[in-house]
Amino acid sequence: MVKTALVLLADGAEEMEAVITIDTLRRGEVEVTVAGVECDQVILCSRGVKIQPDCDLATAISKGPFDAVVLPGGLQSAKILSKLESVKDILKDQEKCGRIIGAICAAPMALKEHQIHQGKNVTCYPALKSIFDEKSHNYTEARVVQDGTLITSQGPATAMEFALTLTETLVGREKRDLVAKEMLV
Repeated sequence: MVKTALVLLADGAEEMEAVITIDTLRRGEVEVTVAGVECDQVILCSRGVKIQPDCDLATAISKGPFDAVVLPGGLQSAKILSKLESVKDILKDQEKCGRIIGAICAAPMALKEHQIHQGKNVTCYPALKSIFDEKSHNYTEARVVQDGTLITSQGPATAMEFALTLTETLVGREKRDLVAKEMLV
């Protein structure tokens, strides 16, 4: 059975984190849906790159559930993801059903805001580590942290490791290694 992933995009998303994750998962033969959380229009990323989502979030949710839901970073995007009830609802469902959640850079702030996987080990962009406390999550300096079905990472330079960890978790070590080899990682 084909594994599926939903990547949530909002204006201000960090384009490297989004595109590297989407591309790596697709190379791993994961069926990826890219959803604009506020609309299905072009997303203006943090460095001016424009990404056209496949659909809006409501349409994507109707195609679910997904084996993984992924939140790219970017501070503006993370703030949007942290405010939306629709994002909270899909994350709560992923958590309740034991499905994968991935968040990178500033996006783990949405985990805290929506009280997702409290008490688990996480990482994020190091300048934002103070948002986590013993009541929410256990912050660690690692580049990528996997705690059960929760996968977090620090930022653009760790996006490939993050994407390969998601790939391995979804489709196995053999496929992950093949994807990494073909990309010269």
